[in-house]
Amino acid sequence: MSLLKLDNITLSLGGPPILDGVDLLIRKKERICLMGRNGEGKTTLMRLIDGEIVPDSGDVIRDRGLRIARLPQDVPVDLQGTVAEAVATGGETATHEDRDADINVQRAVSRVGLDPDTDVATLSSGMKRRVLLARALARDPDLLLLDEPTNHMDIDAINWLEGFLGRFDGSVIFVTHDRAFLRAVSTRIIELDRGRLRDWSCDYDTFLVRREDTLRDEARQRELFDRKLAQEEIWIRQGVRERRTRNEGRVRALMKMRERRQNRRETSKAADFSLQDSDRSGKLVLQAENICFSRAETPVIRDFSVRVMRGDKIGIIGANGTGKTALLRLLLGDLQADSGSVRRGTNLTIAYYDQLRETLDPTRTVQQNVNAGNETVHFNGRPMHVITYLQTFLFTPDRARTPITHLSGGELNRLLLARLFTLPANLLVLDEPTNDLDLETLELLEELLGDFPGTALLVSHDRTFLDNIVTSTLAFDGDGVFREYIGGYSDWLRMSKADAAPAPGRRKSPGRKPKSASSGPRRLSYRENRELEELPAKIEDLETRLESLNARLSDPALYRDAGAEVSGIEAERSEIERRLETHYERWAELEELK
Repeated sequence: MSLLKLDNITLSLGGPPILDGVDLLIRKKERICLMGRNGEGKTTLMRLIDGEIVPDSGDVIRDRGLRIARLPQDVPVDLQGTVAEAVATGGETATHEDRDADINVQRAVSRVGLDPDTDVATLSSGMKRRVLLARALARDPDLLLLDEPTNHMDIDAINWLEGFLGRFDGSVIFVTHDRAFLRAVSTRIIELDRGRLRDWSCDYDTFLVRREDTLRDEARQRELFDRKLAQEEIWIRQGVRERRTRNEGRVRALMKMRERRQNRRETSKAADFSLQDSDRSGKLVLQAENICFSRAETPVIRDFSVRVMRGDKIGIIGANGTGKTALLRLLLGDLQADSGSVRRGTNLTIAYYDQLRETLDPTRTVQQNVNAGNETVHFNGRPMHVITYLQTFLFTPDRARTPITHLSGGELNRLLLARLFTLPANLLVLDEPTNDLDLETLELLEELLGDFPGTALLVSHDRTFLDNIVTSTLAFDGDGVFREYIGGYSDWLRMSKADAAPAPGRRKSPGRKPKSASSGPRRLSYRENRELEELPAKIEDLETRLESLNARLSDPALYRDAGAEVSGIEAERSEIERRLETHYERWAELEELK
């Protein structure tokens, strides 16, 4: 049974139609993922379904009594009061005078796992998203519209939301950049592309294959059309020598081809940015030894140690408010540890992506924010006009001169990346870089980071992003403790379940996954293949260093002339032996999966 139908909907907001003859049928209990590049009009389509805007033409046919609720992409600035009060102000049925509405509010707050008396101002961004979800649920909707619901949510909250939507009785339409969330929740995919809706009715992996085939066929057909049009243009310029009916028909056909070509909408351009080359850093990038950090006498980081080597890609995961950003700032020297030490390697050039966008000046334009108002940027040693540079990040010349207060969330994140990549760097520090990015831009960023020869520290709640990029993971383990695990999110999830927790302050060595007859074979991911290729060289470097240390420790002159250095050399040898053991285990594990 259908809940809502869009029939030949057309909508234009001053430019090419955002919706151009769109048809859509939404049925009960569907989980529909709405896909499309930034700027295609996904949010506009959801606003139209919600009844906030009306189409220029066509019909929106809603089931009688249909209740629709929408979770917006951003947290509104006027969200305040207690959780119960914020939820109660969310809809026409949620008023304190209405007893049934008050019950709806209490039920909605309970369903999202919040305390109704908590002050909203004290909540994290992810928890505020739960408040907004409760506000939507208080309307008891038949159709729930979710615009980037996982933004600012930590992994636990995203897992909770996946489970909640699996139990939700109504239908859901959602926009997301989180591929793991998409795979877990969606039963159907529709794509908004150049004003038209394509209904794929399949899972995400099948969608990728079918979409690639469709775009390839479309490109081939357009190439044939353009070749035929070029031939007909040559013919018309030669003149129509005889006014026969056959020639007149050919002229009319050419006129139609010209009109068709003029009205054709090209595929939206994908982002095409790149990273700048930089001098190599030293082999050791960062080394932390037993650092502790507290705020207002509350431990945030406790007894943390790590060694980061050139080429490492390290993910940092944990619930909101557990100190991930503080850990980054301690490693970079922006914060001072209460105890312990942080050693930074030689020849480091650092580029830092700030999730809070505090480095952007809201009084300036896009262009002015990228390069302090200068007309050119220097990229790989060559000058480039800033407008040309911004076009690789999908900013048109007009958009580049726009104040950043007018930008969407996705555009702000692309601007941050544009600003970041003007700097040559061999250490990238990215704090939540994936929020609001469309999937194609996200995949380009993944590709660049995968090929980046330098070192990267990544805070992210995007599980697929972590799996595709990182070589090891620092995971918050409670009580201010972060532990290191080899591999990405999936590896951490498996090992954290399989292994017993070690003593506080010690790093956990990875466990081995037992084979299961039901699990079936799987292929190595792109990240795992790269990791397998790099492991022999890493092992060889460590073995060479270990031989050198053993030679020094076996030299009597060391104890006679530099006895104070012995303990440090022995500690380094122990660390290298531990890392070698970890690398050997990981190598064997990957070879087994190969």
